[in-house]
Amino acid sequence: MPLIAIVVLAFNLRPVAVSVGPVLAEISADLGLSPELSGLLTSMPTLCFAVFGAFAPWLGHRIGPHVAITLAFVALVLGQGLRPFVDGALPFFALTMLALAGMALANVLIPPLVRTHYPNRVGLGTALYSLAISIGVTIASSVTVPMAQAMGGWRAAMGAWAVVALASLIVWLPMLRYRIRRGRGTAKVAHSVSAVARTKLGWALAVMFGLQSGSSYTIFGWLPSIFRSYGMSEVNAGLMLGIATGVGIPLAFIVPAYVARTPRPTRLFLGMMFCLASGWVGLLVAPMWAPWLWAILLALGTSSYPMILALFATRALTPSTTAALSGFTQSVGYLIATACPILFGSLNGWTGGWMWSLLVMLAITVPFTITGYYSSQDRMVEDQLPGPAARG
Repeated sequence: MPLIAIVVLAFNLRPVAVSVGPVLAEISADLGLSPELSGLLTSMPTLCFAVFGAFAPWLGHRIGPHVAITLAFVALVLGQGLRPFVDGALPFFALTMLALAGMALANVLIPPLVRTHYPNRVGLGTALYSLAISIGVTIASSVTVPMAQAMGGWRAAMGAWAVVALASLIVWLPMLRYRIRRGRGTAKVAHSVSAVARTKLGWALAVMFGLQSGSSYTIFGWLPSIFRSYGMSEVNAGLMLGIATGVGIPLAFIVPAYVARTPRPTRLFLGMMFCLASGWVGLLVAPMWAPWLWAILLALGTSSYPMILALFATRALTPSTTAALSGFTQSVGYLIATACPILFGSLNGWTGGWMWSLLVMLAITVPFTITGYYSSQDRMVEDQLPGPAARG
């Protein structure tokens, strides 16, 4: 059943990235990373998504989305499985990039795949794979530290995630038989990434996506470090990250289904932005007063991610346009997002504290709100596409 394969794939699209944050201090000490390189490591997911995600629509059209995702899955498994065995920073970064490249390609190709297999149940399909992504994020962020402690270090913990990815790849492989049975008959891409780049909605979604991802990966990479700097234990700091990701699990299912039925989910989005800003303010003003509350508020704010996934499908009419919109939005968006974890870590290294880092994240909520408000209005990207690509 394609939906099972899609859900299993989605589960593996985040552990390779979020498993770094809880043990970042140990990885940095073991590999001799400076604060700037540690910041680069936490921003690599967004950087790789920006670079490799742009090629996903082309690759999916060229060899078919099922084959393309299979190759992406193999890259993820190889990079994830080999990086625990290297000692230098350079090979570790290279293998991390390989794994993240696979994650980036699959990340872009899932939305059009859902529309292809379930054109009349896009909301449900998006909700289920969004839920799987959230579960993968939560488990990876919560159990990486306990696994590292129980198994002898961060290398063993990352190796365990590689085993999970390999088992999931085996579950995905039957999708290749579906591809072979259906033959090469993929439709010509009618709406290109470059065409989407000439639309206001494409850019609004890209900036919205970029600021959401920048906020999320800053939380994934740095939230445990913030709490640990105030005296919280390693396990409890990892638990706070688990809360920041776990609260989003039910929302990952509810939000896409709601967006698919609601032409203008603006009130929902504005509520998310209020929570996100409140979480940053809490960390800035009184980080240890109620750390669990700040983690919950940040989780509610970053639950805009499943909303964006639903907007990919509900703001486009065909799988080809969905692929182009997803590819453009994620490529440009992740390029924007790359700066956030690097700047966050660099400001901490330069100032010796978190105030300026947190003020920057708080300021980001302003353009985030503006672009999200525009994207959540009832409009289709086809109506803004130039020339004959536009909806008739």
